[in-house]
Amino acid sequence: MPIGKLTFEDVALTVSVPEGTRIIEISEKVGAGITYGCREGECGTCLTRIVDGEGNLSDPSALELRVLKENLAGHNDRLACQCKVMGGDVTVRPG
Repeated sequence: MPIGKLTFEDVALTVSVPEGTRIIEISEKVGAGITYGCREGECGTCLTRIVDGEGNLSDPSALELRVLKENLAGHNDRLACQCKVMGGDVTVRPG
């Protein structure tokens, strides 16, 4: 199984994660500052800035795209409860 590296800028921590791991799952475990509400991709609370490695994430679903648009998210913003690390290196910080 491919492994990725996920770095949380706010807590200066990098962890190895299996392919398909959602960012919010690891954020909770390491105590990073990404907040969340519904965990279903509908509230937009877990808006996260992708600092580096956007190409190493899963493609956004139609639901995620809608919520990002409704929250006026920037080009490098994703929902931590929806996007998955698919390998490679990814660096994030709370949005």
